[in-house]
Amino acid sequence: MVPKKKKKSSGKKKLSKAERIRIQKEEEERRLKEEEEARLRAEQEEAERFEKERLEQEKREKLEAKILEGADTGRRNLHTTTEVPSQAEVEDQERRGSELTELHVLEESFLSAVQWKEEYRAYAKWEHYIGCDGSPDPAVPQEINTFMSLWREDQNEDIEFVIEKGNKVLNLIDKLDFLLLDTPLNELPEKNVIQYQESILDLQSLLHQKYNEATGNLLKKANTYADSDSGNMAMVIKDKNVTFCIWANLKKNPRFKNHTFCEADYGFDLPKSLAVSDVAVCILHTHYDHVSPLRRILPLMQELSKIRSDLVLEVTEEEKEKEEGEQKSEKESDLANEDENYTPGRKSGISFKEDSKSDADENEMMGEEPDKKSESFNTVSQVQVSTLQEETNEKEEEIIDENIVDLRQFTPLGGVYHIDALKLPPQAKQVKGWIMVELLDKGLETYPYPPESEESEDATYPQIGMTVQLLDTVIYFEEPTVARWDTAGKQWRTDGISNINYKMEEKQVSFEMDSFYTVALLQDLHLNMPYQSWDLRPTDIDELFLTVVTAFAEVQIQIKGNQCMLSSIIVEKGEVLSYLTGRWTTPVGLTIALKKAGVNIFPAEYSCKYVYVNKKTPLAEIRAYQQMALTASAFAFSWSKWNLESGEDQVVFKVSEHLNPDPIKDEDWSLYMFNGQRAQRLKITETSEAFSEELAEETEFHSTLYHMIKDFASEPAIERVKKSSCLFTDAVYQLLLGTKVLTYS
Repeated sequence: MVPKKKKKSSGKKKLSKAERIRIQKEEEERRLKEEEEARLRAEQEEAERFEKERLEQEKREKLEAKILEGADTGRRNLHTTTEVPSQAEVEDQERRGSELTELHVLEESFLSAVQWKEEYRAYAKWEHYIGCDGSPDPAVPQEINTFMSLWREDQNEDIEFVIEKGNKVLNLIDKLDFLLLDTPLNELPEKNVIQYQESILDLQSLLHQKYNEATGNLLKKANTYADSDSGNMAMVIKDKNVTFCIWANLKKNPRFKNHTFCEADYGFDLPKSLAVSDVAVCILHTHYDHVSPLRRILPLMQELSKIRSDLVLEVTEEEKEKEEGEQKSEKESDLANEDENYTPGRKSGISFKEDSKSDADENEMMGEEPDKKSESFNTVSQVQVSTLQEETNEKEEEIIDENIVDLRQFTPLGGVYHIDALKLPPQAKQVKGWIMVELLDKGLETYPYPPESEESEDATYPQIGMTVQLLDTVIYFEEPTVARWDTAGKQWRTDGISNINYKMEEKQVSFEMDSFYTVALLQDLHLNMPYQSWDLRPTDIDELFLTVVTAFAEVQIQIKGNQCMLSSIIVEKGEVLSYLTGRWTTPVGLTIALKKAGVNIFPAEYSCKYVYVNKKTPLAEIRAYQQMALTASAFAFSWSKWNLESGEDQVVFKVSEHLNPDPIKDEDWSLYMFNGQRAQRLKITETSEAFSEELAEETEFHSTLYHMIKDFASEPAIERVKKSSCLFTDAVYQLLLGTKVLTYS
């Protein structure tokens, strides 16, 4: 028999019931111990976190108290006899006072720039006077009226002469327009505004009248310009400011009902009824817009004057209440001790509501003369303008008719196309060596289409086909809106225009009209808003580049001294508008040129209705622009995503010292937050997960952005800031204020 094999042992000893209970008990005790340790550890971490937050809060309160104490100590010392300021309070007070004094010294550059520009305007006026070049000064009513009277009496109705003379008229209009835009509102009397705008309208009317007279004179001898093939007249005259195309139907052959002006790429297609009539078609493409209403400057000035009056009244009432409170405290104090305890201090309002009188308080406490305040640069007027803009937006009437073009949202771009059907006057005939022409009492007459009759009211007439050429000097980011001018309603309308066909590569637009109209191509003013990013980078003392990146283009502007120029405009297909680059001009001149070319990065007072705005308090925004401009020679500034998260009262942007042409690395940027009266450096970076107002390590609050930046600046950078030209600072400020990069990005 084979012996049975023994079963192999599993190697594990079977536990008894008592042992299992013991092990389970040990595991339960270990688990409870671990939970207790975790709870204690969490409590400790929470206590540490709470203590850290408490310390941070205490630190923040102490730093904030420095600003508040500096404003309150002087007022307390004036009217309290029981409290003597501590040494720390006196030091904080003096520190804030010295900061404001130093900032005011820098801000005097703005006043110097204003004075320089005022003197320059007077000098330019004198230079024109002694130049005796024969051109009138458009700002002098007698000279401009004499100029217009002499031209009205001039019988030279040659079209080429009118075009040449028209260029001089356009130059005069541009000068008046520039005066209205460049002269500060507080320096421009209301009577001057009325005079300038009336002169502009009179010059525009006279110029159009002369074009009509020259066209009528040309049509009287149309047969002398007849084409040998068709027998009709066709003429094109191109100039830098106008394109003039005219066609006269001399043969009345229905086969020639359409025509293309090859030299200009304009064309039309007439209904058969017009092709057999004594009619002429004139296309006058003015590369400017003298049709749309002028800007409303007078209402702006009137509202500004009202707001100034309201502000003065409000400040007066606040001061009255303040004086009443001070009188009560004076009755409770000992006047002798008050004199002994008085320590000269500098006070400044902290709240935005009191900002309008804070500068006055500071100057008073620093012992300055009462009229010294008027000599320092004050932002109140700028704040008033911003407030006015918001109020104006609320008062604008809504446009209900969908066919009416809202000129607050759209603007004619590339000029205006005056398309007219004209009655062909009797042509000169040669009879036995004599040239005979029938003279009519009436001047140039339009040819009515559709015909003016009772039967035509309900009748349907064929459309008029048109093809127009777009200007090469203008960039259209989208297909433009075609609109016609309604003379009766003084507005642009889209009805009456149909079957629009765009050929943007060939820069052509074709459409049909139910009558002959004055037509314009309109583009949305806010296509390039809001901006995707922006940055301000210095290249040398009094030199920098401002770059604004939009959804369609990257616009780079160079500033040097008091001049600026377009450095480049880059779109998806490459660089465009090269004719504008490299031309130095003033900030106002560059603004006009870019808008005329279709690149609008300059928000108007009503733009917030048509584009998303990162709304900011005017005080914070404007003072940020001022102090950015003051330090722009040595420090780079750039867009930050946290500006969207910081609220209305505070602006956030990146700052980096930049004294060489090397690119700025990401780690070189620091985030700064500013509310107009308190600046701080933030601990977070652009890549942080969430926004936080926590201060950066080893930093504190300052009452000015300039001193906050100065804490981390090198000596060469501060020296460059102090050496900056007042005209450069003003030019940077004007462009920042014009682009409003802190609210429109």
